[in-house]
Amino acid sequence: MPDASQSLLQLIWLASPALPVGGFSYSEGVEAAVEWAGIDSESRAAEWLSDQLHLSFARGDLALFAQAVSAWRTNDMPRIHALNEWVMVTRESAEFLLQTEQMGRSFVEWLKLHHADTAAVLAGLPASYPVAFAFAASRTTAPVHDCALAFAFGWAENMVGAAVKAVPLGQSAGQRILGRLAREIPDTVTRAMALSDDERQAFAPLLAVLSARHETQYSRLFRS
Repeated sequence: MPDASQSLLQLIWLASPALPVGGFSYSEGVEAAVEWAGIDSESRAAEWLSDQLHLSFARGDLALFAQAVSAWRTNDMPRIHALNEWVMVTRESAEFLLQTEQMGRSFVEWLKLHHADTAAVLAGLPASYPVAFAFAASRTTAPVHDCALAFAFGWAENMVGAAVKAVPLGQSAGQRILGRLAREIPDTVTRAMALSDDERQAFAPLLAVLSARHETQYSRLFRS
């Protein structure tokens, strides 16, 4: 098993936007929000992403991710399949479903280069992105809380990158927004980890509407 330093480096690697899973190509509604929800400045982009962190991501994928890490570590495959199914059926637009399927598939291909048993373990499981990330994180010795921090920061970095391009914003503005999200993430992770299955949810109507409108938006930089 890797030691603490190796686990930390692995989590940093997994959270990197340079990981070849295609996260940079999705804005998760931000691009549509720029046109139809008035996201036209640093302050409005910061508020939008903070709300998305707390109201959508934390209560859905982040909570599920933490549960999936624990399930992978106990080899609870029925639980893993149930969590993966929840991700798939709660995507509220075609683009959100495409995103989790494509990024999950790409993540699994990357994992095959680093864990020899990836193909066997994931056979018969079309892993969504949170479940694939959880599989990789579970192979470290890091506490679940730290794994969730990496997952959340990876999400935040991708989203800020999308906002910088779509609003557009300067790099310094992007770093200020990322700094705000980084300060909010630890408490958000703690709250997400406390959610039960019945409390976990993926209900974000405006985000879903914007994602659907993005399908026909002109012109687009991102796939969602």
